[in-house]
Amino acid sequence: MLLLNREDIHSVFTMKESIEAVKQAFMLYSQGKSEVPLRTNIQAPKRNGTFLFMPAYAEDMDCASLKIVNIFSDNIKSGLPTAPAQVVLIDGTTGIVSAVLDGTYVTQLRTGAASGAAFDALARKDAKVGALIGTGGQAATQLEAMLCARKLETVKIYDLDPGRLNAFVERMSKELASYGAKLVAAASSDDAVRDADVLVTMTPSLTPVFIAAAVKPGCTISCVGAYQPHMQEMDPAILPRASKIYFDSQSAVLAESGDILKPLADGTITEDAFTGELGNVLLGNLVGRENDDEIIVFETVGIGTQDLMAAKAIYDKAVAAGVGTHWE
Repeated sequence: MLLLNREDIHSVFTMKESIEAVKQAFMLYSQGKSEVPLRTNIQAPKRNGTFLFMPAYAEDMDCASLKIVNIFSDNIKSGLPTAPAQVVLIDGTTGIVSAVLDGTYVTQLRTGAASGAAFDALARKDAKVGALIGTGGQAATQLEAMLCARKLETVKIYDLDPGRLNAFVERMSKELASYGAKLVAAASSDDAVRDADVLVTMTPSLTPVFIAAAVKPGCTISCVGAYQPHMQEMDPAILPRASKIYFDSQSAVLAESGDILKPLADGTITEDAFTGELGNVLLGNLVGRENDDEIIVFETVGIGTQDLMAAKAIYDKAVAAGVGTHWE
């Protein structure tokens, strides 16, 4: 069994490779070629936390995985990961565990890559301005994914905590300097969203974090943080303005995401407004962007196939490079 920590993974696996792995995951999922039970969700209200268990199996790939990811948002106050996790990769031919990976980093990579895959498939080709709301543990890879998907000139970033915001912008300006984009701390969420061609929201908010009126025509929006029914990052007023609404998994979103469940419940939208899954766009079964003025929404709650495909790709590269620690 191979043990792969964050440094091991970082040394062999790029965001571009992560986006490609997640594209494959979405296509497998939409083809019905992966078994992905809805995640087991156990609440820990005493600690404002959630325990999540996410299994996946792809028969054609001869592998399975189980991700254990625990969402403890208050960890950010102590400088700890808000989503500590491990991914167990299992050989589908023998049932033997092949590897245990740093699931926190795998989660960051594959969650960022979901937005990257959406932008690569759906965003305007000439997108120049990005916006990111939230600077928590998942934000760095969300930022890199949008920079990887489009040649952006500027990304405006907003967080409720000014100190955390400024520190994030300073750190990311150094770490992602090779992409050539200017990173700017925005004074408000409206300031961040205004003029954005691509927008990511990555917060645990219970109320919308942007105003729909600030979103310009042509924007592609990826809402990532609302993974439970009581959460809501998206201003529901954007949904009637959107020409297309895509999901990573429609069934998972309709079981879990307050961004969609709340507007459905109050009649802001109906299921007739849904376009379908991103995997079917990638497969050529659904149309993507048709003109530069369309507002397009992508809602993702994460599916186990993403972890499976990312972990398998990382494992294969690590074995080829001789990276990691063997545990007999």
